[in-house]
Amino acid sequence: MKDSRAQISAELLFLFGVLVLVFMISVIFIANQNELNTAMAAARSGAIEGIALTSSGIYPIDTYREYSNSDMNILNPYCVELVNVSYLEMGMDNNYNKKRIQFKVYAKSSKEFNSDELVSIGDRINYNLRKSVAISFNSTDATNKLYNPVFSQHYVFTTANVKWV
Repeated sequence: MKDSRAQISAELLFLFGVLVLVFMISVIFIANQNELNTAMAAARSGAIEGIALTSSGIYPIDTYREYSNSDMNILNPYCVELVNVSYLEMGMDNNYNKKRIQFKVYAKSSKEFNSDELVSIGDRINYNLRKSVAISFNSTDATNKLYNPVFSQHYVFTTANVKWV
């Protein structure tokens, strides 16, 4: 009689051990997915903020002077629409020993701009995107003044040039 109860105890211990192992693996997977979801939400928020600031013609004083002394026609308000924000896993970054994620913003404008103006608008959008991601992971001190690249616990985030559609 005692032998049959001992067998049940051993099976229960084995079952609980397997359940704990499955739980730990699940937590790691969920944590990584949560980190990517947080980054994606911050990227969208930052891109929207960048579009709002850029399209309303609000610039730092140095940038404003540079644009007013050039042939760029982006100082007056205009409309830019966010079409999509996506990301691409770029493999491991050997410099930081983290996975590299590259965000790509797709946008369109109501006004015709030359390529230099589109690059400038795209740079401002990407800057705000990276800044938002850095703030969301509290890693502003770990990056440079352009927030490039941005770090989280498991990832290194960069941006590709804005694709105008």
